Amino acid sequence: MANTPNNSAHVSVGKPKVGGAIFRAPLGTALPTDAKTALDEAFVNLGYISEDGVVNNNSPESDSIKAWGGSTVLTTQTGKEDTFQFTLIEALSIAPLKLVYGDSNVSGTLDTGITIQANDKQQEDSCLVIDMIMRGGVLKRIVLPSAAVSEVGEITYTDSDAVGYQTTLAASPDAAGNTHYEYMVDPTAAAAASPAAAQA
Repeated sequence: MANTPNNSAHVSVGKPKVGGAIFRAPLGTALPTDAKTALDEAFVNLGYISEDGVVNNNSPESDSIKAWGGSTVLTTQTGKEDTFQFTLIEALSIAPLKLVYGDSNVSGTLDTGITIQANDKQQEDSCLVIDMIMRGGVLKRIVLPSAAVSEVGEITYTDSDAVGYQTTLAASPDAAGNTHYEYMVDPTAAAAASPAAAQA
């Protein structure tokens, strides 16, 4: 493929999709395979995320083998954790609380009263979808087939900042060995290229 010139139009930020950016569903829920198909009804919106957005750490870990004299002769990959971190700030909503504390540890509603139990029960994996909008309206979707909470940051209660749950998810590989999928599409270009658009 021929080299293409630099293009500033390809530089982008990632904004949350209006109406919800991070969604969670039980394992086994049908997963999307593109950036624009409507999610299965089992997916639940986790609400507003702090302005720090979502941070993905997908860096490989490796060991270097050195020869006598100090030269590195072989580098082997020993692991490759895939984690996603974000801060949930809808502290009065059931959905984010269930992700943080575990489904079985949160019950009730604000009307009837919410009860949260903090314990060491192993949390179940679930599948998650992160939807965002890139420059020019391009849709980007990240799909985690299986992930579990691996860490929750300190929870601070003050009269000046929103109560937030800094949550880290560790993604597990699916049957194909993939820990997450990323899909992007320009919806306007896709609509223009469709057979229906061509016949119009």
